[in-house]
Amino acid sequence: MAITHSIPVVDLAAFTSGDAASKAAFVEQLGKAYEEVGFVAVKNHGISDDLIAKLYKYVQLFFTLPSDIKRSYEIPELAGQRGYTSFGKEHAKGYEAPDLKEFFQFGQTVEDDDPIGAEYPPNVAVKEIPAFTPTFFDAYRGFEQSGKALLQAIAIYLGLDEYYFDQFIHNGNSILRAIHYPPITEEPSSAIRAEQHEDINLITLLVGASADGLQILDKQNNWVPVTSLPEQIVVNVGDMLQRLTNNRLKSTTHRVVNPPRDMWHTSRYSIPFFLHPKSEMPLNALESCVTAEHPLAYEPITAGEYLDERLREIGLKK
Repeated sequence: MAITHSIPVVDLAAFTSGDAASKAAFVEQLGKAYEEVGFVAVKNHGISDDLIAKLYKYVQLFFTLPSDIKRSYEIPELAGQRGYTSFGKEHAKGYEAPDLKEFFQFGQTVEDDDPIGAEYPPNVAVKEIPAFTPTFFDAYRGFEQSGKALLQAIAIYLGLDEYYFDQFIHNGNSILRAIHYPPITEEPSSAIRAEQHEDINLITLLVGASADGLQILDKQNNWVPVTSLPEQIVVNVGDMLQRLTNNRLKSTTHRVVNPPRDMWHTSRYSIPFFLHPKSEMPLNALESCVTAEHPLAYEPITAGEYLDERLREIGLKK
């Protein structure tokens, strides 16, 4: 019998524009969901349907460009952090076989005089699609706003100041990634398009995928499908937040599986926003999360050091 899973649904408007009681209820609901499941679906997230539709339109246009044009936007020395990464370059940590995907990454644009701007390479403009970069920029800012509100709720849940994360994510190293899983043209060697993994960052915000395939590993070790409804985004805990909370909030293992045979001819598109802090943020476990029952599980490390380590593990950095 197939296992179905409905991930908890939360309403971000209850936090951003609700009264004190609604806000407190949201914090409790979100925190419990992250302790127990690791994934939530968020409605009233503040990113317009029109912007999401434009984003998918231009992403699909980009991936239909000829291979030589796409490869002209691949800059090896940037380790996939900006521009295009061709098919089969990235693999999950601990797996040698590459994931069956190509992707494009768009990063932070520093608009004030913050010296951190010198740390970030410029974004890669796609000249064949003039609306591509402005649309990615608008979506990036929208995801930053939603992610900031969610982290404020998480901070309250953890007993921190509501704005604890704000200083670390302002001009942070977040990435908006557009992924294309091409049609399957021959018998695949595996049923997996993207092998099981956990995300590196604080939280990941995923705006609808164009096809099913995302599965999460539940607490009973069952793989269960996750499908977000229209007007919802799926948000999960990443490894940085897991480290910071000494495993109190768990980074959820997930994967992408191949479609049924009758859907092999179709592409799958997915656009996650990986919310990263600035590189100097310490990921040392919060004192409140270290107890006799939960002794310290991780050595101190900064977000930048941890990201660098993980990019090497997944094959994007040599």
